[in-house]
Amino acid sequence: MKAPAEAQLRLLDVQRLDARADQLRHQRATLPEIVEITALTASRHEVDDQRRDQQVVVDDLTAAQRRADTDVEQVKARRARDTDRMAQGLITNPKDLERMQHELASLERRIGTLEDEELEIMEQLEAAQATLDELQQRLAASDERLAELAVQRDEKTAVIDRELAEIEAERGPAAEGLPDDLVALYDKLRAAKNGVGAAEMLQRRCTGCQIGIDPAEIGVIRATPADTVVRCEECQRILVRTAESGL
Repeated sequence: MKAPAEAQLRLLDVQRLDARADQLRHQRATLPEIVEITALTASRHEVDDQRRDQQVVVDDLTAAQRRADTDVEQVKARRARDTDRMAQGLITNPKDLERMQHELASLERRIGTLEDEELEIMEQLEAAQATLDELQQRLAASDERLAELAVQRDEKTAVIDRELAEIEAERGPAAEGLPDDLVALYDKLRAAKNGVGAAEMLQRRCTGCQIGIDPAEIGVIRATPADTVVRCEECQRILVRTAESGL
């Protein structure tokens, strides 16, 4: 492939701009804030799942407490009715009176059992609510941190995007007028060679693969016309000769 030596040198400028743009895009995609946001979002999902499960526990215990309260009140109301009847002398038959006294004693025992159960439920509910509150606090802290990280990410991204815009503005004039076949080869190699399609030959070394060029190949390159595009034998990148090539 033929390309003016000046065009090959300009291709190095394009490569430098493209390499810097690649670095900036990688930096933008791997900002520490993005890494932390990803990890924190995942942990937040786990905590939120725990919160939902715990909310079910709290709701069930709350319903159980309401039922326990109702049961206690119903038994107490029955005890109060029986006590009032006895106090008003409405029960005169000795057998009925004895039966009523036994029933009141049974109601007292029942109330004690129900109140113990109610107290146990209240303790369980208190513990469950404390766990739910702690999970909600963790979610709130995560949300606050995520909001902070989003601001920091956006600020850094804006700075990077401005520099990228400047590089893109420079690249247009730098690549303008370069031979189409040279640009096509460069783009193909860039895609296949980790973003580096053209490398400077510096002191008999390819700066693309960082491998020295053997003396025999140096002789071949030295004899190659300046407008002939040279490729590195090791990495196949476009090898651009400069005054520092050591030829």
